Amino acid sequence: MTSPDDFTRLQSAMSEAVKAHWKAFLFEGILLAALGIAALILPPLASLAITIFLGWMFLISGIGGLIVTYWARNMPGFWWSLISAALAVLAGMILLARPMQAVLTLTIVLGAYFLAEGVATIMYALEHRRELNSRWSWLLISGLIDIAIAFMVIAGLPSSAEWAIGVLVGINLLFGGATLIGVALAARNSNT
Repeated sequence: MTSPDDFTRLQSAMSEAVKAHWKAFLFEGILLAALGIAALILPPLASLAITIFLGWMFLISGIGGLIVTYWARNMPGFWWSLISAALAVLAGMILLARPMQAVLTLTIVLGAYFLAEGVATIMYALEHRRELNSRWSWLLISGLIDIAIAFMVIAGLPSSAEWAIGVLVGINLLFGGATLIGVALAARNSNT
């Protein structure tokens, strides 16, 4: 268990690390924001790039999993590890062999995810509205936005496959980059 003093020391150490490396945070923030803007300008290209990137991630992690599973073949769960690694290799090969079709499939999965996430968030907000007082409405709004995004993505298929992944990742990168830029500039200003 972390004591309040440990938490304060950790918070202070993190603050000092950000102050010492604010330029790195600024650079990363600018890079993420630029990638986010590029993804928003060219969402079909971003969607395709993300699909290919995911394909390589699955393929490489699956091959790594096969190697580790082979080395640990006497360990319990060998067959489950082997199946998991083989599925990762298969998923990577499918994504890389047919990236355009994979973009459509990933878009369907993304739409289903936003729908499920929205329903779960709304149910959580309604169930905990007494404990969360006035904050439960923010969760309710978040869930409704998730459902609206899911509806736009699913109702727009197959044409939404061209833009959905690229736009959503672009927005995420842009806001993440803007946050890092803000943190870096605040840390820089606290040094002076």
